[in-house]
Amino acid sequence: MTDFQPKIILYTADAMNERGEAVLEQYPDAEMMEVRQHNRLPELGMNHFRVKSDVLVLGRLKTLECRWSGRSSDYISPSLANGCFGGCAYCYVDRHKKVNPITLFTNVDEINSAVDSHVMSLPWPKTPNQTDPVFHTYDIGCNSDISVDFSLSNGVREVFGFYRDHPRAKATFATKFVNRDLLDFDPQRKIRIRFSLMPSRVSKLVDVRTDSIEKRIAAINDFYDAGYEVHVNFSPVIVYEGKQWREDYRELFRELNAALRPEVKAQLKCEVIFLTHNQWQHQANLAINPKAEELLWVPELQENKRSQFGGWNIRYDHQLKSKMIRVFEGLIADEIPWCDIRYIF
Repeated sequence: MTDFQPKIILYTADAMNERGEAVLEQYPDAEMMEVRQHNRLPELGMNHFRVKSDVLVLGRLKTLECRWSGRSSDYISPSLANGCFGGCAYCYVDRHKKVNPITLFTNVDEINSAVDSHVMSLPWPKTPNQTDPVFHTYDIGCNSDISVDFSLSNGVREVFGFYRDHPRAKATFATKFVNRDLLDFDPQRKIRIRFSLMPSRVSKLVDVRTDSIEKRIAAINDFYDAGYEVHVNFSPVIVYEGKQWREDYRELFRELNAALRPEVKAQLKCEVIFLTHNQWQHQANLAINPKAEELLWVPELQENKRSQFGGWNIRYDHQLKSKMIRVFEGLIADEIPWCDIRYIF
């Protein structure tokens, strides 16, 4: 887990509740500046990675809507944060903002209240589905990495406690970091952590400034022992070098099989998402991380798709992708047959 030490903290006046003030006290050496809006920042004169390393933003989330998901979770919770320390070459959050430092939302009581109102309006008992057989599940980390955010504010710990103690709701989030501070919290299997995995040599190129695949796999048993439900997230699946991607995934699955204890395997499931890339991100990466684009932007394998936000995305040709999905399912059946696929697309 990286030691994030912001040098500049930008904050809105309405973020300065008890939690916001506690964050300022945590970084007394940082330069502090009030801004009018958390999502319209001044020109900082920093490159992409320095912004992520040196800047923290505190704001108040105004849109407290729970949105339907149906994949990783039943619903997507209002965001606890936006942005990440990492600089993954395919990140969909970065492509919507010119600069994207970590922004923490300090009004977690309002966020928790919105989730409580939402979940209590839903039918109970829940009809079992692939997200969970008992609880209505909420993804709390769609726009950030909760493993990083947890150490920046007590607000995230409060949210963990909300889900652990709620009679109908359960939290889930994906992560590319191993933050051992999370092991001190007892989630009582009411929080599902999903470690994102891909072949190590590809991760080193595209998962910029995140923890290694080896470190993530090694942490899975520990998080299970601490009371988390632990799944894995094979995302994004990147196809490259003919059949080499298949062999690299076979090796990854063998590493996972060797590392996990039987009781951890028994509760572990996976989700699989093949790469979708974005034209704007492609152009940005040509300046930031051009080597990654050799894997991510492969027009002979891909087709255009208009995104819901109006941008042009590319994804693998649908006929080719159907074959890729069958190959991936076969690799899992061969190497880690104990790992159920929750969904794959």
